Amino acid sequence: MSERVPLRERKQQRAREQIVAAAFELFAERGFAAVTVTDIAERAEVGRTTFFRYFGDKQEVVFSDEQAIVEAVTERYRALPPATDLAGAVAQLREVAVELCRELTADGEHYRAHERLLRENAELRDRAARKFARLGEVLRATLLERGASAEVAVLAPQIALACHAAGNALADGDPAVLAGAVDAAFGRLGELGAGR
Repeated sequence: MSERVPLRERKQQRAREQIVAAAFELFAERGFAAVTVTDIAERAEVGRTTFFRYFGDKQEVVFSDEQAIVEAVTERYRALPPATDLAGAVAQLREVAVELCRELTADGEHYRAHERLLRENAELRDRAARKFARLGEVLRATLLERGASAEVAVLAPQIALACHAAGNALADGDPAVLAGAVDAAFGRLGELGAGR
């Protein structure tokens, strides 16, 4: 019995990967708006029921890996020793943000395709913005749990999200540049304090 579970899990993972690969191929060929769930299922050689077992809609396919990556990075953040002052919290979030960028860009081709989809589709940009807002809320709650003041718990994640957004804009879809651009955006914060 124990041998059957890993086989089933492998089959499930393979089906999920087929769906993601098929979707990204179709999005590249036809554009996001012109592709239906049925198109994706047919290209992946799975039924619509199988598609919906893994994804609620075609938008979720675009963000297929991000949720797991964000959860893993958030867990690693929670494992760090608590930093309750603003400078310490931002420094820790800098590490988390740069690590997140490295993981999101590990597959450079997939990252480029994902960024292209976001640039070309307002609904996907909106969903991405909501996902990052949710991440900010999770980080805020985590900081509060770890003893940070309400001010630090609000400011630190918002600063981190702003640095990520700035680095992302400066990287302009280049996976090789993203982590460094985000890190540099955090680095510029020190200049603000020095310029007072």
